[in-house]
Amino acid sequence: MSKFYSDCPVETTLSLIGNKWKILIIRDLISGTKRYSELAKSIPDVSSKVLTQQLRELEKDNIISREVYPEVPPRVEYSMTDFGKTLEPVLLSMQEWGNDFKKTLG
Repeated sequence: MSKFYSDCPVETTLSLIGNKWKILIIRDLISGTKRYSELAKSIPDVSSKVLTQQLRELEKDNIISREVYPEVPPRVEYSMTDFGKTLEPVLLSMQEWGNDFKKTLG
């Protein structure tokens, strides 16, 4: 798990998933397993280095899992863990809020 913990549960959650790239990775994996290249295409503004770093951190925090298949070239797939899937209602709430906000802009 992440080294950062807070007495505030909101702050703890933000320390785990609160950056732009992690939340977009989770958004993409909520719908199902993806390969690295699919994630990279879905989030075109992220560099390879940052995407790899964010995936490793999410894996370390047990939010996603990484499966490497013994093929040449190796196939790597990422998916949500059971624990990570508990974030789905959080993302759905964020989506609903974002849609409501966009409506207020007219």
